[in-house]
Amino acid sequence: MVAFPLQVVDGILRQYSVAHAILVLFVVALLAGLLKKSGKLTGLQLTVFGLLFFLTPISTHPVYFQWLGLGLLVAGPVVFIAAED
Repeated sequence: MVAFPLQVVDGILRQYSVAHAILVLFVVALLAGLLKKSGKLTGLQLTVFGLLFFLTPISTHPVYFQWLGLGLLVAGPVVFIAAED
């Protein structure tokens, strides 16, 4: 009885990589930081997720996630320093 739903979920999840899961977590964390209206928190989140994207092995995701990580690593400290709170 349980095998059919698990096979469906497994079939859906096989289409995504580790970087897609990190991207979903990044969007949720970014929304939380924006709701708190904290520039420093948002800057820290950008930096940490940039590091995660950049250090995740290239064999587990497409190359454009590496470039996203590099961009976030540059933008994160800029947002952190520019924050006034």
